[in-house]
Amino acid sequence: MKYILVTGCIISGLGKGIITSSIGTILKGCGLSVTAIKIDPYLNIDAGTFSPFEHGEVFVLDDGGEVDLDLGNYERFLDVTLHHDNNITTGKIYKQVIERERRGDYLGKTVQVVPHITDAIQEWVERVAVKPVSGENIPQICVIELGGTIGDIEGMPFIEAFRCFQFRVSRENFMTILVSLVPEPGCTGEQKTKPTQNAVRELRGFGLSPDLIACRSARALTLESREKVAHFCHVLPEQVSAYCI
Repeated sequence: MKYILVTGCIISGLGKGIITSSIGTILKGCGLSVTAIKIDPYLNIDAGTFSPFEHGEVFVLDDGGEVDLDLGNYERFLDVTLHHDNNITTGKIYKQVIERERRGDYLGKTVQVVPHITDAIQEWVERVAVKPVSGENIPQICVIELGGTIGDIEGMPFIEAFRCFQFRVSRENFMTILVSLVPEPGCTGEQKTKPTQNAVRELRGFGLSPDLIACRSARALTLESREKVAHFCHVLPEQVSAYCI
């Protein structure tokens, strides 16, 4: 199983869901079986109680699960049938861990975010990733979208979980994609890469290094901007992609 983590920085709403869906579509076009997971770092148990003003309409899966609208994109792009467990929330993880603690599964140990919450996240991802979503074939690749932005306090347990997960599944089976914003102030007309540089530095401080940086900008990324991102973010220029707003 190969895992691709898609996360974002600077601001939300950069299109992580579309990038996740598009990557899955490209991989499926190469003949690979693909599944997808959306992580919403909120205490809600499911998207049925999310604010529709902030998150849009609820998407209802075939199994009745009320999930984030991004899963609707995954199903349409990938032509798959996902399950309610393909949408992870902080509430679901904490509920599972608390129920285990009440049953005595931890044998009297002090239950903590690390390792119990982070282990539960990793176990959930591994369990869901092998669920068939298209016929009887077990997926070969799982694309995981982590909602929010790097540095959000709500997402910290998930970042720590994936820092450990990359070694749990071995580094060659794990890839990180960072979706970033390259602003262009009207007063200067110059693309600014500093926010992306700072975001990559922060992400690497948490133990994750991006293998691909997807930059969103008002116009096509200039060669100079691409090379600057590559130089200061410790990647090759071909590992910097760009798409316009």
